[in-house]
Amino acid sequence: MGTTQLESVQEPKYWHLKTVLSEALDSDFAVGEILPNERELAARFGVARATLRQALEQLELEGRLQRRRGVGTTVAPPRVGVAVSTAQHDWTGGGAGEAWQSADCRTAAAPAAVAGMLDVGTDEPVHIVRRIRLTHGQAVAAELLYVPSSSVPELSAIDAPSGAARARSVVRELHRLGLDGQDRSVELGSARADDAKELDRLPGAPVLVVTTRYLAAGGTAAVSVATYRADTCRLTFGDSGDLEISHDQERQAS
Repeated sequence: MGTTQLESVQEPKYWHLKTVLSEALDSDFAVGEILPNERELAARFGVARATLRQALEQLELEGRLQRRRGVGTTVAPPRVGVAVSTAQHDWTGGGAGEAWQSADCRTAAAPAAVAGMLDVGTDEPVHIVRRIRLTHGQAVAAELLYVPSSSVPELSAIDAPSGAARARSVVRELHRLGLDGQDRSVELGSARADDAKELDRLPGAPVLVVTTRYLAAGGTAAVSVATYRADTCRLTFGDSGDLEISHDQERQAS
């Protein structure tokens, strides 16, 4: 069999540099240590800064590096395990060391795509709950949970008029529903400004967007759009059909 065109293409220079840098991170730097600036690194490895920048961006995407506001580029810590379940009993959070933190709740029209999934009008107000997923104290996901009024008919505006208390009330009422099932999709996206701030990322950083449609009584009870840090999360699907997020405890060779 002849050599294909792709097989004859040489490895890009930045990709080779990524491998060299990855080995250097293991041998020469500690977790949390700030890397030298780009000029110093480029001189150390004898490459152009553009090539270096490409390699650093790839290492950030793979979770080896973190860019932090006001700090610089640091060596990322080992990934911690996060489990994401779509089961009814898991509306309010995960296991030990994990929790969904209700941040806010407002009433507004849902985006057109979400309104279509909920089968409501594009101008019909729904409850929009914003939550942050914490794992061992680290924010790993930001979620917008869209809930039509029909899914929480017993919700009392008197008990929880606004804010985080209102968000907890919506989730609590949603928890009472008997779910018939769910469907979901996962795609790579870019962090919006509000998500980036809460996840300690830079705007435009790669993220994993998990969209889940919860089904009950023959219709859609709620839609969740959760944004996970792509540099720390690896998604796997178990035999049960539940979505799990696992973080490598050991660094994988590049």
